[in-house]
Amino acid sequence: MLINFLFAAIKAGTPLLLGTTGEIITEKSGHLNLGVEGMMFMGAFMGFSVGYHTESLPLALLAAFGIGAFAALIYALLTVTFQANQNVTGLTLTIFGTGFAKFFGEKMISEAGGSPKLSDYFMKTIAERPLPVLGEIPVIGKLIFSHNPIVYLAIIIAIICSLYLFRTKAGLNMRSVGENPAAADAAGINVTLVKYVNICIGGGICGLGGAYLSLINGGGVWNNSSVVSGQGWIAVALVIFASWSPAKAIFGSLIFGAFSVLQFYVPKDIITIPNAFYGMLPFLITTIVLVITSMRKSKKGTQPASCGVNYFREER
Repeated sequence: MLINFLFAAIKAGTPLLLGTTGEIITEKSGHLNLGVEGMMFMGAFMGFSVGYHTESLPLALLAAFGIGAFAALIYALLTVTFQANQNVTGLTLTIFGTGFAKFFGEKMISEAGGSPKLSDYFMKTIAERPLPVLGEIPVIGKLIFSHNPIVYLAIIIAIICSLYLFRTKAGLNMRSVGENPAAADAAGINVTLVKYVNICIGGGICGLGGAYLSLINGGGVWNNSSVVSGQGWIAVALVIFASWSPAKAIFGSLIFGAFSVLQFYVPKDIITIPNAFYGMLPFLITTIVLVITSMRKSKKGTQPASCGVNYFREER
């Protein structure tokens, strides 16, 4: 039972991992994008729609990444070029993304004559299957090496982003922009370009998280009302829990994923807890995490200094 619980926790934590990784990349460049929920919703719709019409997983994921990056590009245009308030723009993006996905989702339902369902062929491409040799290892094989392909993609993306942030010159430049854009500008770094590129990459990764929710969690059927269901907001809080590190986000998403599926593994005949409590549990833990991390005095693993503050080159 424990293995099944941890297996389910990894599955439930995967969209959180993608959303968190995308937001970490964005915040490390100095921008707080509260539009994660909206970008994930847009990615959920676009990934499902393309998968439904083409039966191609790579195209579905590419479309989800593209729409997430496009939404982030709008955010970047408003906050980097036009110096709009980052908090307001992010919240607006969430409202816009949710409305966008629901509008076109309703249209897709109308055209299909009911809730669209992915083909059996497509469902086979995203089915859980053990990896050759590794999947045969006792316990670990079932727990780690028997997932659907997007789980592995999410972990690979988090590892690559971690290496990019802390092991490359481009990552160093990006972190410099996030900490002190004026100093980075004086050092010859193209601050505007760095912000645009990383904000769009972060948005694209968030879009992939949305695609996971509609393709995997949705069971192959489009649900216009409860696709993302607050996962984007949990991902924003998980950024703080992971101390702005994609590698730590892997473990953080596992913990939050475990809270999400806990209700299905607590014996009902031993303890009776209302389902509503389990529904609010991830958000309750999120609140506790925010309070604890706000009390932390250590400067290590904290929010980039210029995050949420627009950079005016003329004030350098």
